[in-house]
Amino acid sequence: MKSIQKKTGLMIVLLISLLACNDDFLNTQPLNEVLTERVWKDASLAQAFVTDIYNGLGNGGFDEQMLASLTDESIFTHPGRGINTITESRSNPADNGWINNTLNWTQMYQRIRACNLALENLAAPQFENTAGIEASRLLGEAHFMRAYFYQQLLRYYGGIPLIDRSYTLGEADYTVGRNTYEECVNFIVADCDAAAELLQGKNMANGRASYAAALALKSRVLLYAASDLHDIPTASAKSDVIANAKQPAALGYISGNRVERWQKARDAAKAVLDIGGLGYEVALTAPVTPEQGTANHSNAALARNGGERELIFARYFINAKDEGGAWVGRNNGPNGYHNWAGNTPIQNLVDDFEMIDGTTFDWNNPAHAGAPYADRDPRFYATVLYDGAGWKPRTADVAAKDPYNEIQTGQYQITTASGTVTTYFGLDTRQSSVEDWNGSRTGYYMRKFIDSDPAVVDQNTRQQIPWPVLRFTEAILNYVEACIELGEEDEARTWLSKVRFRAGMPEVTESGLALKERYRNERRVEMAYEEQRFHDARRWMIASETIGQKAVRMNITATLKPGKDVKTYRYDPANYNYVYEPQEIDPGIENRLWLDKMYFLPIHRDEMNRNNKLVQNPGYDITDVP
Repeated sequence: MKSIQKKTGLMIVLLISLLACNDDFLNTQPLNEVLTERVWKDASLAQAFVTDIYNGLGNGGFDEQMLASLTDESIFTHPGRGINTITESRSNPADNGWINNTLNWTQMYQRIRACNLALENLAAPQFENTAGIEASRLLGEAHFMRAYFYQQLLRYYGGIPLIDRSYTLGEADYTVGRNTYEECVNFIVADCDAAAELLQGKNMANGRASYAAALALKSRVLLYAASDLHDIPTASAKSDVIANAKQPAALGYISGNRVERWQKARDAAKAVLDIGGLGYEVALTAPVTPEQGTANHSNAALARNGGERELIFARYFINAKDEGGAWVGRNNGPNGYHNWAGNTPIQNLVDDFEMIDGTTFDWNNPAHAGAPYADRDPRFYATVLYDGAGWKPRTADVAAKDPYNEIQTGQYQITTASGTVTTYFGLDTRQSSVEDWNGSRTGYYMRKFIDSDPAVVDQNTRQQIPWPVLRFTEAILNYVEACIELGEEDEARTWLSKVRFRAGMPEVTESGLALKERYRNERRVEMAYEEQRFHDARRWMIASETIGQKAVRMNITATLKPGKDVKTYRYDPANYNYVYEPQEIDPGIENRLWLDKMYFLPIHRDEMNRNNKLVQNPGYDITDVP
């Protein structure tokens, strides 16, 4: 024991001696951190810093809980996640409801601070352009990303504090009030213009900011700025909540020329359309076949076979990295394939897909009601998985139950081995023999954005479909909307027809209010699941009759025709009589309610407590309660 103590004492003495002789040991830098001053003197480190800013995009729109389920596109299947507290207005979503990180106040401002740091340090570069890394390019990317994050905050919350520098420790005051909506729009547009100037002519990698992305973002911001919700005289006439807002200038324009705002929106959108080499199948002069229309819509959603030209700015995923956005198939696919059925389409969306001849689908039409999935807008078949739709091969443990690889969301009669007739619940229902707890509550499943390659087994295989943050067709639709508002209807019809021709739909012939309604429905079905509807319904101020309407499901029953004998079910009108019955979703699952305060999200109470200069959005402040 004494020997061990002597040896230990000797080692301590030697260690002390070494430390005394080597002062550098105390100044060792951590291997996983880099000093700030080094970052901006090294081109590669500066690029790495700017690249990290893109992580603020999160999974794009491919989170397990999607924004579509706050709209009349879908519902979220699984209870207890907080997402339905927003659609039902049962609580303050900023306190205990679902808020995605891509619209989270704190997350966005953290990324904005990173942008400000980059802009401050790249204004006078401390490194030479090396290995293709240009300070001007990084500066342009930082301008774009700051514009993007501010745009996210603006379209959810209205006017927010504009911070254009990085705060440091020891400042006298960190509180700041909200800027007006107009000031925010002007700031974001200026950032977009700066990014466009810096990035023009530069060959940017996929997933990075670009000249086209800067113009496309500017187009979106100016379109929103011209819309009803952000023209306070118009919005106040439609909503008492907005009319009584304590800080109306934070919500929109309280004065000014609205026609000029529409002109700016039109010109910004046209600037995107004038960029060469963008867009997918938008030069057609007549409709393609229905089959090609479905293929075109799928190609655009999956960014393949030419559809990748649609993408102006996107969040990409790689199979080598386990990212949440790569699991969109598993998160939303049918339970009969061992998937989770997260965000399932509702009947409200399905009904808004037109018939192939351009007429409106009508449940009062016996032909429509008897075969609701026949002869629809070809985009329907690329957007929704419905009862009887062909899909991938079933997994080995389920294949014998469905050798035909068809979606089964109804209940059907079959004959047993003994010859008796019994009811069989489809494999993709909540009464399925396969993971019934994950079955759709609506009778539908998401098809758009899910890779149809049989080799991609959604339950255990990541896919590499990019999320379209900004795409060319959005710019087309922005241009159409602005033209309609300015009375330039011939131009609007021309461009709207281009989108429809690609889908195999007839040209637009309407005018006036009918043209506006046609356009709005076109935007709805074309951009389904792309985080457009939530904002469109609000800025058009039609949320009470769209987002606020009760969610509807489809109930399907199939009875055997006389003399028919089916032991293994498949969709077959020759053997079955099908009855389709739309039903409101059980209010115990989701009981949708629209209140006008939901036109804007509330600022979280923690932010309000930290910053006494902030004014809460109307309807959420405790003093707003009568």
